[in-house]
Amino acid sequence: MADLNNQFLWFELLTQNSARAEKFYRNVIGWRTDVWEGGAVPYTLLIADDDVIGGMITLPKGARKQGALPHWLGYVCVNDVDASTDQAQQLGASLLFPATDIPEVGRFSVINDPQGAGIALYTPLADAPPANTAPQRGRMIWHELVTTDPDAAWNFYHELFDWNRTDAIQTEQQGTYQMFGTGGRTLGGIIAKPADMPGPSAWLYYTTVDSLDAALTRVAANGGRVLNGPMEVPGGDVVAQCMDPQDAIFALHQIRPA
Repeated sequence: MADLNNQFLWFELLTQNSARAEKFYRNVIGWRTDVWEGGAVPYTLLIADDDVIGGMITLPKGARKQGALPHWLGYVCVNDVDASTDQAQQLGASLLFPATDIPEVGRFSVINDPQGAGIALYTPLADAPPANTAPQRGRMIWHELVTTDPDAAWNFYHELFDWNRTDAIQTEQQGTYQMFGTGGRTLGGIIAKPADMPGPSAWLYYTTVDSLDAALTRVAANGGRVLNGPMEVPGGDVVAQCMDPQDAIFALHQIRPA
């Protein structure tokens, strides 16, 4: 499992109406679904081609009462969830969900980083699937942190996951877009949260589609909204940030058009 350490392995949508969300993402991205019956509450698996890439669950009532909104949650592989959770708290994170076993799956916890962005720590069983290594349709390939303090956030994640700085891009309005990676792979980027952007610091996950224009048409046709884009990024790929009908933010990515 060493080659999976400190990489994103799982993506989970916490939403108010799972059936509605399932229909939206099936129509927009093409994910198939299946029901996982190994837990105490209903859980829907998200499947791209033959790969299970994540899951979907109804946002708990308790979380909703505390103000939690529908959102995507990324799971990062670590050697020891309990040790990494303790380390995260020592680095200033707050604990949202303590380290817990998922029978026959693994062990996980959920934290808010010091700037308030939620992320999960995950130790899977030995037969965990490999991390994504190249853009493929329906897979989440880019992981972007929009945060109130990019420097402090970088220090936190570098200490926790041993991520390394890779490339950096200077933007006019948000300063440095600092990319990060591990094991020779660039995983994503960290950038300052715009002053007019609502909500706390947050992670945003990019899913690869065959045609971004066609996918954005499907977003609108199925009740979602395009928040930003389409726009070209360095290297020639095109991306857009969107919101689903229940206000969970997600992003779409298309490999550089031929």
